[in-house]
Amino acid sequence: MLPAGADASALRILIGRGLRGFCDGFVAVLLPAYLLALGFGQLDVGLVSSATLIGSALATILVGIFAGRHPLRRMLTLAAGLMAATGMGFAGLSALWPLLIVAFVGTLNPSSGDVSLFLPLELARLAGSAAGDARTAIFARYSLVGAVSASVGALAAALPGWLAAHAGLSLLASLRAMFGVYALVGVALSFLYRRLPEPQAHDRSRSAPLGPSRGIVTRLALLFSVDAFAGGLVVNSLLSLWLMQRFGLSLGAAGQFFFWAGLLTAGSQLAAVPLARKIGLLNTMVFTHIPSSLCLIAAAFAPSLLPTLALLLVRSALSQMDVPTRTAYVMAVVTPPERPAAASFTSVPRSLASALGPTLAGALLAMGWVGAPLVACGLLKIAYDLTLLGAFRRVKLTD
Repeated sequence: MLPAGADASALRILIGRGLRGFCDGFVAVLLPAYLLALGFGQLDVGLVSSATLIGSALATILVGIFAGRHPLRRMLTLAAGLMAATGMGFAGLSALWPLLIVAFVGTLNPSSGDVSLFLPLELARLAGSAAGDARTAIFARYSLVGAVSASVGALAAALPGWLAAHAGLSLLASLRAMFGVYALVGVALSFLYRRLPEPQAHDRSRSAPLGPSRGIVTRLALLFSVDAFAGGLVVNSLLSLWLMQRFGLSLGAAGQFFFWAGLLTAGSQLAAVPLARKIGLLNTMVFTHIPSSLCLIAAAFAPSLLPTLALLLVRSALSQMDVPTRTAYVMAVVTPPERPAAASFTSVPRSLASALGPTLAGALLAMGWVGAPLVACGLLKIAYDLTLLGAFRRVKLTD
């Protein structure tokens, strides 16, 4: 499972990512149903979901500030303990305000992406377990494990309904049990990470989380935010709506399309590794992204369903090849003590920026500009790629 040249301890991180992804997969589906079963309204569901996202973003920023001063093993173990407490809180509480507090300080993730305090810690630990091509390969496996485990977790969201129908449990009790599973996974992660060997210690006495790489990280974070905002214009839910409105695609057919698109996306992240070995991390990020954006723009003008789906599938096979290479690139342009902060400060702005895109895209669709989100997304991403290439093509990697 591990690429040649990677430290064996990285396997623990990959296992942990798989367990977390599984939990994130069923929580994203079950959280609204659980809150409704408790008697809350749709506004309350939105409040809890927003609290989890805002709290996770703030926690990730704090991790980026303080993680460089403490052993990564200790920080990961504490994060796992917080995950266990979050699961127990949601399984045992029923009032809104206590749930809002747990959602804000806890580790629940109601979105499809991974924005949590685990992310910068795991990425920094993985970065220290490999170098060069092996590092890119390990990040590709990290992304793949997260995507596949989340898909399996989403399927597990059907378990409460099965228990309610066949095991004599009420639906609410079955939903509470799933949050109990979430807590148990947190306990398992605590034991898993407690046995991680601590990598070679770096200087933790400096007060600033970022030192010589502050300028590079700031520029990368700003550019990544543009990319994330553009991606938010064409999230899967809005792309599905666009296909249904323009071509009358059924829900079943849309589900099949996104299934195959997801498989292509997951597989492409592994394909990014040999490509990056040949042409470099930055070139892989840019020269796979631009063709995918052109396919998206072309899909907006395609005259019928089949060529539209074909273009979108090609886009799926190319658009996420920059995910492992982007992570590997960030880890390679900063010094080892700065890696937790760099992972945090380049991921949180992406999350916040991507949250703005769906609202704008929905407004464009409501105004009748059906293809506008696709065209805007493609053009913004091409501008991002060209700017990234121009700004960083002469930057030397640290290893």
